[in-house]
Amino acid sequence: MKEPGVWDGFKAFLMRGNVVDLAVAVVIGAAFTNIVNSVVKGVINPLVGAIGTQNLDSYSSCLKGPCTLAADGSVSRGVMILWGSVLGAALSFVITAAVVYFLMVLPMAKYLARVEARRKAREGTHEVIEVTELEVLKEIRDSLVAQRGSGHTEH
Repeated sequence: MKEPGVWDGFKAFLMRGNVVDLAVAVVIGAAFTNIVNSVVKGVINPLVGAIGTQNLDSYSSCLKGPCTLAADGSVSRGVMILWGSVLGAALSFVITAAVVYFLMVLPMAKYLARVEARRKAREGTHEVIEVTELEVLKEIRDSLVAQRGSGHTEH
C-alpha cells in the first residue's frame, strides 16, 4: 500500500473547514484595516490631540540620556522608549477587535442562536423518546427484583 504523498496531504490540509475560515478572516481583517486606520486618524488622534499631540508616535521617554534625534527621526544618542507608537498600535488593535466583534461576531452569534432556537422548536413538536436496549433491560431487571422482593419473605 502506497503512503499518501505530500501533495495529497497538502490538499487535505486545504480542504479542512478551519483553513477556509482562517482565509476568510484574513481577507476581512485586511478589508477592515482601512476603516480602522481612518477611525484612528480621524477620531482617536484628534481626541488625543486635544490633550497633547495628534501624532502618538511623538510620545517617548528617554531611558538613558541625553537622548538626541538624528535628522531622519532615529535616535542618535541615548536609549529612547517610543511608548507612543506602542500606544497607537494598541489602540488600533482594540478598535479592530471592537469593530469585528460588534459588527460581525455579535450579530452572527445572535443569528445562529435564533436559528438554533427555531430548530429546537421544530424538533420539540416532533420529539420522539428513544429508549436504548440497555435501558429497557434495566427496567425489566428492576421490575423483576421488585416483584421477587414483594412476593417472597426471606428466611
